[in-house]
Amino acid sequence: MTALRCISPIDGSVYATRETVDFDAARDRIRAARKAQADWAARPLQDRIDLVLAGVAAVGALNDQIVPELAHMMGRPVRYGGEFGGFEERASKMAELAQEGLAPIEVGDDAGFRRFIRRVPHGVVFVVAPWNYPYMTAINTVAPALIAGNAVILKHATQTLIVGERMADAFLSAGLPADLFQNMFLDHDTTADLIAANSFDFVNFTGSVAGGAAMEQAAAGTFTGVGTELGGKDPGYVMEDADLDAAVATLIDGAMFNSGQCCCGIERIYVHESLFDDFLAKAIELVRGYKLGNPLDPDTTIGPMANTRFAAEVRAQIDEAVADGAVAHIPAFPEDDGAAYLTPQILTNVSHDMRVMRDESFGPVVGIMPVRDDDQAVALMNDSQFGLTVSLWTRDIDRAIALGDRLDTGTVFMNRADYLDPSLCWTGCKNTGRGGGLSLIGYHNLTRPKSYHLKKAS
Repeated sequence: MTALRCISPIDGSVYATRETVDFDAARDRIRAARKAQADWAARPLQDRIDLVLAGVAAVGALNDQIVPELAHMMGRPVRYGGEFGGFEERASKMAELAQEGLAPIEVGDDAGFRRFIRRVPHGVVFVVAPWNYPYMTAINTVAPALIAGNAVILKHATQTLIVGERMADAFLSAGLPADLFQNMFLDHDTTADLIAANSFDFVNFTGSVAGGAAMEQAAAGTFTGVGTELGGKDPGYVMEDADLDAAVATLIDGAMFNSGQCCCGIERIYVHESLFDDFLAKAIELVRGYKLGNPLDPDTTIGPMANTRFAAEVRAQIDEAVADGAVAHIPAFPEDDGAAYLTPQILTNVSHDMRVMRDESFGPVVGIMPVRDDDQAVALMNDSQFGLTVSLWTRDIDRAIALGDRLDTGTVFMNRADYLDPSLCWTGCKNTGRGGGLSLIGYHNLTRPKSYHLKKAS
């Protein structure tokens, strides 16, 4: 067994330690989950919905405890109140969509034949969740997977070590059958070995590109479905007719909230040259007003990055860009300690030759470039290995749709950013991965089609 340790970004102390489960013990627990799944799938859909929503409510009852835990584990300021609003919204929407998403497809019923397609659960779904929004990213799959009749094994990131434990215990306390939804502490090698041994019927992974590749490699030859949401370098484009104040407020918040550690955070901004100077001035003023500090302090507006290793990568990207001619507009904050506490930064005079405009930063830095027209903006936005979301700022919805049709992305936002609408499919392209969560399509990915071709007796 291996000890997993969560190192708090607040002060570098060990916040939590858990022992991993070895391969044989994990296989025993997965067998128990598979046994529980058969009875669970036979239950009426409404019973499954009710119990999942009861589990969600049980997590909500822990929110006063969860908020400071998140601050300790990954640095998000307590002033923002945790994730329960989005957690509940996503689960509730998936409950609302379940009847339609899981309904049989009726093909025909005549004198000779009845034909239809059912959606049936995969069986045991393995959810590997990330640390940056640890409750919301997990519930994206956990809720619809359970509602669809699957069992769920959850492996959470070491940085948010106790989140999976909290969720599984809460759902069990709400009446979910034993063994159906389990949190498991696993190291990377055991995880890969379990997937390679065909232990799961579907794997959903949110994390790095390298992590997603490892999941697909482990599943090779098993025919296990793998859904992934990986890196991002999401752009914003501010057109000449945009509401400038709203664009600044939303895009800069999208770049800096959660210390820039958002799956669909804004990492590069393109502004029409006629608005560039005004946009930049307002953005600088906004960021200079942030308060960097201990996330347990209610006055803190931006906390430390979750790990000194993550902050070091952002610093490296900034330093390389400045060495190559970029201009950094935010003087170092007094609280910047050269480690996890990092000054939020705005860069101009940047180009796509710089890593800060190509590689995922996943931190509080954004490069801003002027553009002359839509064609240049589209070319720059598409010049990326990633494709999760884009944020378009204009008063013309038809223009936004036409531009969206030209962009390599999973979601097109207009006049908003960094938000996950559970009615829409959450998906990406290129190195962001493949698959689709939430919405009706989320149910399609968490089930398999089963066709019935029934000839009636004459």
